[in-house]
Amino acid sequence: MINPNRTTLLQLKEKVRAVGESLAILQARRQALVAELLKTARPFLRSRQALRLRYAEALDELATTRALEGGPVVGAMAEVTRREFPVALVERNILGVRYREIQANATVRRPVEERNYDFYRSTAHAEEASDRFEQLAEAMLPLAVFEHKVKRLGEETIRLSRKTRVLEERVAPRLRREIRQVAMYIAEREREEYFRLKRFKQRENQG
Repeated sequence: MINPNRTTLLQLKEKVRAVGESLAILQARRQALVAELLKTARPFLRSRQALRLRYAEALDELATTRALEGGPVVGAMAEVTRREFPVALVERNILGVRYREIQANATVRRPVEERNYDFYRSTAHAEEASDRFEQLAEAMLPLAVFEHKVKRLGEETIRLSRKTRVLEERVAPRLRREIRQVAMYIAEREREEYFRLKRFKQRENQG
């Protein structure tokens, strides 16, 4: 229960002003995040589409290689070409939103002679399949950065939208209702005091 006096009225008006300033800041920040999200999402979506095409092409080459050389040979090639691939996660910050960026410490795509199998005895399809999958893995690294960045920007935009909606739809209307109630109470009390004072003066004049 609020105390309906002028001090309370001033405090409520100050809260409404503070809520308005907070809303302006949140809306400006959300607008900046949405702009950055759209700027990041466009190349991200294009990259994903290109990656799907590369993946389909690599699978076609792999299927041809399996048909020509057999599954065991393909499995053996995959085993001998297996290797550790070092990457580093680097913290980034954009508009106050933290995300991680992957930095590769080596090149994914290798020359044929570095794949640890006898390429003189392998087919052109096997070479092509290996090369296409390494290209695919190389293309996935920047895409992973895009995906994480887009996800973090999206999460922050949603969080700000919810916070803005609470201030707009709950906090600000409640404060305005309380201001109206307090203002009406003060006005009614002042009218009563005015009429009481008026009657008092009338009695004095009659006396």
